[in-house]
Amino acid sequence: MAITNSASARWSGDLKTGTGAISTRSASLSGVPYDFRKRFEGAAGTNPEELIGAAHAACFSMALSGELGKTGLVAEDIKTTATVTLDFPGGSATVTAIHLDLEARIPGASAAALQAAAESAKANCPISRLLKAEITLSARLV
Repeated sequence: MAITNSASARWSGDLKTGTGAISTRSASLSGVPYDFRKRFEGAAGTNPEELIGAAHAACFSMALSGELGKTGLVAEDIKTTATVTLDFPGGSATVTAIHLDLEARIPGASAAALQAAAESAKANCPISRLLKAEITLSARLV
């Protein structure tokens, strides 16, 4: 059974001075503004790459919890930060890499068990499988 979700974006104006807004069906995001300055010039606010990072960090964290459960481990805390790199190979804006930085508190887990579960989660979470960018990972118990 397929599960569907949706989000919408609106845009008005030209690329550099125009503005847009992002919304999700769940209303978790409702009219959140985005524009060229937020995306390419570091202005405060969100942008598509930040949203991809949030989606990837959340998906990976859930997948890791599932992988740990297969071995009888339950995390007290999983913190994943996804750093998305937007580069311009050949002059075209391209997400070229995502680095997942994981810190986890897992009673009874070894570093090897964490690494194995994290690698499997990285390879198998739906957002990882969606992306073409190189995805790297660092994982540590805290």
